[in-house]
Amino acid sequence: MSLTATDVKKIAHLARLNMSENDVAAYAEQLSKIMQFVEQMNETDTTGIEPIAHSFDISQRMRPDEVTETDQRAAFQAIAPQVEAGLYLVPQVIEG
Repeated sequence: MSLTATDVKKIAHLARLNMSENDVAAYAEQLSKIMQFVEQMNETDTTGIEPIAHSFDISQRMRPDEVTETDQRAAFQAIAPQVEAGLYLVPQVIEG
C-alpha cells in the first residue's frame, strides 16, 4: 500500500498534527514502508498458532485485596483551606 500526499495530510488532520508542506513527501514514504511491512506480516500463515499475551508461560502473582492504610480523610480535610459537605473547594479556573 502506497500512501499519497493527500492521504498523509488527511491522517495529519485527523491526528491534529501540524505538518509542514516540506515534510509531507518524507512522511508519505515512511508511512508507506510501514504499511507494506504490515501487509507482509498479514501474509504470514498463522494457522494453528494460539494467540498469546506474553512470550513466557507465567502467571501474575496476586496479592490479597486488603486495606493497608487507615482512613485519614478527616485529618486531611481539617487542614484544607476550604471544605464543604466533605468536598475540597478550589478556586474556579475556567470561566464559563
